[in-house]
Amino acid sequence: MARKLFVNVRTTDLPRAIGFYTALGFTLQEDFSNEQAACVAVTDSIYVMALTEGFFAESVSNGVSTAGTQTILAVQVDSREEVDELADKALAAGGQKAKDPFDEGFMYGRSFLDPNGHHWELVWMNPEAS
Repeated sequence: MARKLFVNVRTTDLPRAIGFYTALGFTLQEDFSNEQAACVAVTDSIYVMALTEGFFAESVSNGVSTAGTQTILAVQVDSREEVDELADKALAAGGQKAKDPFDEGFMYGRSFLDPNGHHWELVWMNPEAS
């Protein structure tokens, strides 16, 4: 069986989180969603689980911190154009620019903060450079 990754993020507004992630083209998995959590498929093996604050707090044992960035969620995409397309969709859906785009020639990326402040990076890497 192939492994799957479920990234769990805390949200203050579940409907807003669903709207944001589906605006990026991610697919809501209704069978794995309810009033406390929404599952959205990024790919067939990567999922974002948006959890309400209370449900998120019940899921951890060391408390919940809201101070500063605690993780960067990076997604590799197929082209520079896809980086721009997804970043523009994120900003249009209520995300905020996190940093200026970077271009290293062999690697290009943009970043944004989702509506709950989670830091996302979209990165294209030239397959010929590896």
